Amino acid sequence: QVQLVESGGGLVQSGGSLLLSCAASGSGFSINAMGWYRQAPGKQRELVASISGTSGTNYADSVKGRFFISRDNAKNTVYLQMYSLKPEDTAVYYCYGDITLITRKDRRADFWGLGTQVTVSS
Repeated sequence: QVQLVESGGGLVQSGGSLLLSCAASGSGFSINAMGWYRQAPGKQRELVASISGTSGTNYADSVKGRFFISRDNAKNTVYLQMYSLKPEDTAVYYCYGDITLITRKDRRADFWGLGTQVTVSS
């Protein structure tokens, strides 16, 4: 019923910037919170940033001051603006949604995008 599609990943030099976007599509849902996770080779998936109407924004310590998350509720889209990128930011970035399914009696569920690759060269 809901799909999350990421875009904006790519190859960038150290110190560069990227803007990631994630659009939720479908019908009969509302979004409670959205966020970004990342997973580097050989490492566990970790939370990068999240945003919700009740809890505000939250960032991993490693990206505070460099990454900024925002939402466009009218477009059901979440963004991650990344500045001052470092090689250690290289990972697959996944969009996450905490979503209420209105057509299923307001049942809440987690949805994930397929991921977009971010590679930062030194």
